[in-house]
Amino acid sequence: PAANEFGGSIEVSGITNFIDNGGNVLVAGSPSLDDPLRNLASECGLEFDEENTNVIDHVNFDHADTGRHTRVLVPSSNIVKSPLIAGAASKKPLLYKGIGMVLDPDNSLISSIVTGSSTTYSHDASESITEYPHAVGKSTVLVAALQGFNNARVVFTGSLDMFSDEFFSSPVQRGVAGSPRFDTAANAEFVTAVSQWVFKERGVLRYSDVQHHPAGTKESPGHYTVSDNVEYSIRIEELVDGQWKPFRSDGVQLEFQCIDPYVRTPLKGNKDGVFSTTFKLPDHYGVFKFLVDFRSLGYTFLVSTSPVTVNPLTHLMYERFILCAYPYYASCFSMMVGLVIFSVVYLFHREPKSKSE
Repeated sequence: PAANEFGGSIEVSGITNFIDNGGNVLVAGSPSLDDPLRNLASECGLEFDEENTNVIDHVNFDHADTGRHTRVLVPSSNIVKSPLIAGAASKKPLLYKGIGMVLDPDNSLISSIVTGSSTTYSHDASESITEYPHAVGKSTVLVAALQGFNNARVVFTGSLDMFSDEFFSSPVQRGVAGSPRFDTAANAEFVTAVSQWVFKERGVLRYSDVQHHPAGTKESPGHYTVSDNVEYSIRIEELVDGQWKPFRSDGVQLEFQCIDPYVRTPLKGNKDGVFSTTFKLPDHYGVFKFLVDFRSLGYTFLVSTSPVTVNPLTHLMYERFILCAYPYYASCFSMMVGLVIFSVVYLFHREPKSKSE
């Protein structure tokens, strides 16, 4: 972390290009962090605190702390509630010693995985506080994750010690009398889960077998007609322990869009991971698309689009007589009857001759 440059041909721009091309990166920092990793973090939407600063907590510190309260115990409530990212829930705290971070509020792709407590702040432990700290309370981010629209994943942490054997095996206890003691911290399980997630060993989805056709048929037509009943299905699989298995969720939905969604309906999945639904096309013609855009915490973004054309009804497809048009039918026939009566009267009516004639 303290290196002034990466060395060789590796530069910050090269790493960002690697991420833009779908690569995954795990970055671990320390209080001696130098410019290269700071610039990389800035490109990804976060900022490390100044050099030689530490995360400090005068309430949640480990009993083995040297007195500066930089060996922080992070309660499990401050870890993101996602088994895919952080592993199974545990009551054991996370042992952390390192630098703090803050996130760019305008970057919606980056989020915190582990945050400090309300009593946490970031500062140089050897100096007195004369200015407001860079990060205070739960805005102090300890571990952050970025997932791009191309599903590239990047994880940042400000602690190298968090990955050490010492932090994996040390017994932990808050430095407050009567606090519970744990044989080990949650570091081993947490680091393993985060590493698997960032390198896409878990939380990865893929789709296949996208089908759509009129209800009751099996072939997809070249176009649809307004108000058709349509069946749609898509197969979604999840990578589990290196194997693709059927994905199960109640949150997958389908949108039928023409700029704006005209239909939004949930997709029901079966044991084979096939999600399907049947719906009626809107009474509107144009170029539409079937859109499945599934985004859930811990999973890769899954987006499937299928453009189709919806045509209006031809003149032979309309009903012969429409109920709401009966008044117009009546007016038309009444005018015809009136014309016939007028013609008969005009042609055959003759005024009687006067006596003088």
